[in-house]
Amino acid sequence: MGEPAKRRATYEDLLGVPANRVAEIVHGVLVTQARPAAPHAQAASALGGELFRPFRRGKGGPGGWIILYEPELHLGDDVLVPDLAGWRRERMPELPHTAAFDLAPDWICEVLSVSTAALDRSDKLPIYAREGVRNAWLVDPIAKTLEVLRLEGPHWLLIATWSGDREVRAEPFDAIGLELGALWAR
Repeated sequence: MGEPAKRRATYEDLLGVPANRVAEIVHGVLVTQARPAAPHAQAASALGGELFRPFRRGKGGPGGWIILYEPELHLGDDVLVPDLAGWRRERMPELPHTAAFDLAPDWICEVLSVSTAALDRSDKLPIYAREGVRNAWLVDPIAKTLEVLRLEGPHWLLIATWSGDREVRAEPFDAIGLELGALWAR
């Protein structure tokens, strides 16, 4: 006799997770992890800061984006929390007054850690592709790398990988130079 079928996680399961954990539902499975370590938090916070002024506010850049830290995305049956996500204002003219978003973003950024890299790459990226997210960034604060991906049909195309402290122009935010060194903990 086989094992009984596992019950799909529900949003109520997610709500029951302690506040000191990040919780997601990925392919019907409740996934929880501890809040990120300092290098992870530094990279996400610094990147958000670098993008906010030129792309959200239009100061020193073109504006036209809503960029959020750890938004809760309801994408079909999946509930994902990328480290950062951005919507072009043509698709989301105003920030809704909701706790979660069912409109897929135009760009996501996942900051990788030893405990999340496999989930981010093998489980979450295909969901983002299914939902039509056009651009994805994978930031590794330990290896000090930025991988830039673009959705081409149903597959991700690796556009560029940069490392170290150099200045880069990375789509969809290539209107400005981004100093990678600002992302790494010092």
